[in-house]
Amino acid sequence: MKHNKFEPKIAKVTINIGVGEAGDRLEKAQKVLERITGRKPVKTIAKRTNKDFGIRKGMPIGCKVTLRKKEAEEFLKKALRILNNKLPSYSFDDWGNFSFGIPDYTLFPDQKYDPEIGIFGMDICVTLERAGYRIKYRKIKRRKVPVKHRVDREEAMEFMKKKFGIEVIE
Repeated sequence: MKHNKFEPKIAKVTINIGVGEAGDRLEKAQKVLERITGRKPVKTIAKRTNKDFGIRKGMPIGCKVTLRKKEAEEFLKKALRILNNKLPSYSFDDWGNFSFGIPDYTLFPDQKYDPEIGIFGMDICVTLERAGYRIKYRKIKRRKVPVKHRVDREEAMEFMKKKFGIEVIE
């Protein structure tokens, strides 16, 4: 691991449920996300038309919730516990982010199966960054984040092992 002055931190955790259609199933998916996170989900919109799946551009096809700071860490601890604190190495990308899926919302400790809702799985994406990333988003003198300041794959794995005690499976 390279020696850097700044330790990586969790910028955000995004929980996404892709339904593929508007209507009743999307409403149920939103209920599930609200139950798990305690936050109101935002609908995700289709970027392009796909006739094979019957999806039109601009149609709501899923929902997501973004958590930051303490809330994000607490949720991530719960989600990783479901996976027995194990993540495959292919979950990590070259920019220090990682994603994993949870097949059923009832695996969360405080959730019970509701026959009206059914079964919904979800994708969880975690974005890691270190102090100083604000230059990428600020209004005045916006800059690119230099390569040496980015969080790389190995560093992300090391950070997760240290902070959350997870095991990375090759």
